[in-house]
Amino acid sequence: MVIEASGGGPRRVAVVGAGLAGIVCAERLTQAGLSVRLLDKGRGAGGRMSTRRIQTPLGEACFDHGATSFTAQDPVFRQYVEDWIRRGLAAPWPEAGPGAIVGLPTMNAPLKALAEGLNVEWSAQVMGLTRGASGWMLDILGRDTGSEGPFDVVVLAIPPEQASTLLARHAFDLAVYAAMAQSDAVWSTMVVFDGRVPLDAGRLGGCETLTLAVRETSKPGRSGPEAWTLQATGPWSRRNLGATSDEVAARMIAALTQRFEAPAPQVLALQAHRWRYARPARATSGPIWRERVGLGLCGDWVAGEGVEAAWRSGVRLADRITGRAHGAFEQDVATPAAS
Repeated sequence: MVIEASGGGPRRVAVVGAGLAGIVCAERLTQAGLSVRLLDKGRGAGGRMSTRRIQTPLGEACFDHGATSFTAQDPVFRQYVEDWIRRGLAAPWPEAGPGAIVGLPTMNAPLKALAEGLNVEWSAQVMGLTRGASGWMLDILGRDTGSEGPFDVVVLAIPPEQASTLLARHAFDLAVYAAMAQSDAVWSTMVVFDGRVPLDAGRLGGCETLTLAVRETSKPGRSGPEAWTLQATGPWSRRNLGATSDEVAARMIAALTQRFEAPAPQVLALQAHRWRYARPARATSGPIWRERVGLGLCGDWVAGEGVEAAWRSGVRLADRITGRAHGAFEQDVATPAAS
């Protein structure tokens, strides 16, 4: 079903945010025949499925410093991911446990492939929404022209705290829902050593500082120097939310090296990244679509937590916008088009 504007042409949709939820929503709306514009403040696709690259004397190191892996439990999402695997965009990672999957050669590879078929603008931060007689106008920071539109529909595929600010003047119930759905922050640290670390990767039980330590080169398709991604626990991240990245990196690497049974190799590179909106602080269930004003929400925070929840939320919202029966995605999700 194609939604048509009063002039008879396909409706224009703006999707704000190019993480998995936003990209999948934009892809599905495009497949339905709508004219879709995808905007993101970053320089490329990913969201929390991003990859950071760091140059070292031993070569380039790559870090999946947000989502380190994911699983596919839903049968339809599993079919979607199997298509990624067939196309060489993802691979199983048995070392991380049953069903663990990573992007190939980096976590953001599937999203980059999906984005290639969409009308995307990078480095475009949406600062505000204005609704007039002809539709929605987006106030955009990051390019010469400060606004774009009109659009019939705006999808916000961004963290709830950011969405609430944009929604406040236009859809009070959506704004309140987003404001109530708070996010937890998480610190990640990326470290490169000049030799192999005497430690097995995995979850670090009993550690106040670290919850996860991942040897990036243990993932399929990875190479390069000894690179590790460390993720802090939620309580520790909250207590150190205002610390500098240098302070956090030093404390997190110290917590890791305390576990070594042998002297620590030399550190060649060390960076910390604060994910201010890393994961939903609590389960949420509320409105995602207001047809009367043409505003919608998607993201893992409206459907659970993690990569699969982000995918599910993007598909569900797209189906609401195009008028498909709610839940139809469970039987009717097309796999991504080949690039």
